[in-house]
Amino acid sequence: MILENRLGITDSVELARAEEKISKSQALELFESGFLDTLSAGSFMALAQIHLFLFGEIYNFAGKIRSVNIAKGNFRFAPVMYLEVALKNIEAMPQSNYDAIIEKYVEMNIAHPFREGNGRSTRIWLDLILKRELGQVVDWSCVDKENYLLAMERSPIKDIEIKFLLKQALTDRINDREIYMKGIDASYHYEGYTLYKTEDFLGEKF
Repeated sequence: MILENRLGITDSVELARAEEKISKSQALELFESGFLDTLSAGSFMALAQIHLFLFGEIYNFAGKIRSVNIAKGNFRFAPVMYLEVALKNIEAMPQSNYDAIIEKYVEMNIAHPFREGNGRSTRIWLDLILKRELGQVVDWSCVDKENYLLAMERSPIKDIEIKFLLKQALTDRINDREIYMKGIDASYHYEGYTLYKTEDFLGEKF
């Protein structure tokens, strides 16, 4: 099924290409403009604003809580009828230390509040919390795709793997553009988007 989009694209391959190009360019602008650092770290509103920034040119549902139930493989994400309550509960979760932050991230992943683009938005949201609370971010280019996906798949039952995996990749280079761009590329690679490099968009809009 092709997601309804603002670009009028009806071919899934063409849509994936356009989505990667536009949203990666927007991800870079999110960093370069300084807008990311103005958001309230750990709030759902921050995540919604990140999602809207990335995907607003592509989808009408950008930044809006989904109205359909979704699943990946055998795992069903939070049912729509409980989603708003779940998001309030997640927002209220503590985020003052590393373990608490990753637990909050895992819960937000289970909620999966948007129709599409959850993983890519939520990894940026996670880094914003880590940056604000601990003065660190994840260097996603050091996190293997298969290890990450397996750890996230198991995280609703046991989060020790994802905590260990991401802890090994922490860096204090929190304002480093190269770390950020490589991180966006890795984040998109996890989802199968590999046509463009974020650095391709340097100097395009800024």
